[in-house]
Amino acid sequence: MKNQEIKYSAIEEYYRKHFDDLRSFVGNKVQYSEDADDIVQNVFLRLLSSDNILTQNTLDNLVYTIARNLIYDFYRHRQSVNEYMGYISLKQDNSVSTSSVYSIREIHELVEHGMARLCESQRKIYRMNIYDGLAVSEISKTLNMNYKSVENKLGTARKEVRRYVAKMLA
Repeated sequence: MKNQEIKYSAIEEYYRKHFDDLRSFVGNKVQYSEDADDIVQNVFLRLLSSDNILTQNTLDNLVYTIARNLIYDFYRHRQSVNEYMGYISLKQDNSVSTSSVYSIREIHELVEHGMARLCESQRKIYRMNIYDGLAVSEISKTLNMNYKSVENKLGTARKEVRRYVAKMLA
């Protein structure tokens, strides 16, 4: 109990002295004031909930390490949200033009030509994954093959088809 009180008082003292410095550090990286405030608040919440022994010497480094990790998490989350929003906007666009239908057909043909370049086992595994929607475990059971072997062949097939399609679309 005594150790916890010492820990809380050290965090409180650090908060009072260095809040503005930490806020400007995070603010320079994030550039959104509300998000910077949230990240700084989460830094201190993590400190309060951690079981680590905190001293004045280690507290400064720990605070900035937690802040950097939370900034990385923030940008990773923002990137996935942006990708999802782009995907949603494509899904909500119900107007299908003739050119987009043609390009879908063309891409489908390119994928088929790319699959034709694969060996028979890779082509079979790739078809089962893409067209039948089977997972690697289901494909390995269906074909009575080792899981790692199926996973490896599927990865190689994906790379080869992706490389072919990218080359043909360039």
